[in-house]
Amino acid sequence: MIFELTPTGDNTIIKFTYDGVVLENESDRLVQICDFVIKEKLYNFIESFTATIEVAKSPRKVFNCITEVPKWWGGKDFEGSSTKLNDEFVIHHPERHYSKQKLIEVIPDKKIVWLVSESKLNWLEKDQAEWTNTKMIFEITTNGDKTILQFTHEGLLREKECFEKCSKGWGMVIKDWLFNYITNGKTI
Repeated sequence: MIFELTPTGDNTIIKFTYDGVVLENESDRLVQICDFVIKEKLYNFIESFTATIEVAKSPRKVFNCITEVPKWWGGKDFEGSSTKLNDEFVIHHPERHYSKQKLIEVIPDKKIVWLVSESKLNWLEKDQAEWTNTKMIFEITTNGDKTILQFTHEGLLREKECFEKCSKGWGMVIKDWLFNYITNGKTI
């Protein structure tokens, strides 16, 4: 697989080439798979909202703090469980926000992925379910004695109605609330 990146002003063109063996009867299927992965998955990942924090705590501590969702996001508006694969939880701020998340990937000390299976953002005018089928991805890496947490809300794209407000909200939730919980153990 070859990826060629060409800057064009404020944008970048990505050219993808598959340089491998393709069985004659699998050609159309390979095109469909590549189109899906590149045009949808990669695009959504690149264009989605991200926030990164760096802390002087172990990957295990960061991972454990992420799983304690009611202590940094939701508080009394949290219901369910958020610690292991297939757990589900709801965040419901009456009259403003409802979302139901399912843990679909859990790699201790490295990664947690939530799938938003239901959502209603009451303040949106066009599509109050914009979060439905998006993913919240927490990836944990290290840099020397620091732990880096990269948060991505995959599917929260600039063209979404909620992007501006949700970006500000996630910035506060990740960079303030979660950061404070990881570093100081203080809850919201």
